[in-house]
Amino acid sequence: MTGEMTMSWIALLILGAFHGINPGMGWLFAVALGMQERRRGAVVRALLPLGLGHALAVGAAVLVAVAVGIAVPLHYLQWPVAAILIAVGVSRFFRHRHPRWAAMRVGMGGLTLWSFLMATAHGAGLMVVPVFLGMAVKAEASCHAGHSAAGAPITALLATSMHAVGYLAVTAVVAILVFEKFGVGLLRKAWVNLDLIWAASLIATGILTIAI
Repeated sequence: MTGEMTMSWIALLILGAFHGINPGMGWLFAVALGMQERRRGAVVRALLPLGLGHALAVGAAVLVAVAVGIAVPLHYLQWPVAAILIAVGVSRFFRHRHPRWAAMRVGMGGLTLWSFLMATAHGAGLMVVPVFLGMAVKAEASCHAGHSAAGAPITALLATSMHAVGYLAVTAVVAILVFEKFGVGLLRKAWVNLDLIWAASLIATGILTIAI
């Protein structure tokens, strides 16, 4: 059981890192702010609200699972979560639009909201929910808690925090590297590919949620 929980923590870190690689999740915005102000400090300043907004989106999805799990055994949520993941993934094969309401000059509150909306639109939280459900079910089984979800809020907080660490670390590294070394020209072809990879990952996560 301990080994399975360890793998779940590692999976949360990897998912966070994977989300951080996606330019639509925030590092591209941080780079744009840095180029606008022509200094690395602007890139670094954007990281905290980006990470906070992403964590709030993931936490919101996980807390919904916790709330439902109070009335319904957590393992019963696997099928509906899988169905939503697959549906969102399929829809993203045909839709690659991103919200464009946010101007480049935004405050930290606006940037947090932008990050929250982007993570929600991309289904970032949905990808974390299956891992959380697996952790919560294992925790219940080990404590002989039956259908109780009393420990789920703590698990949800830890899962969200672990995911946020992976996301923020990769977002920071990529944003600074692109700002100082590579420039945004490399995204002319990579953007579409990352969108397709993201859609395929959502579908794959949905399938794995059912299979495991």
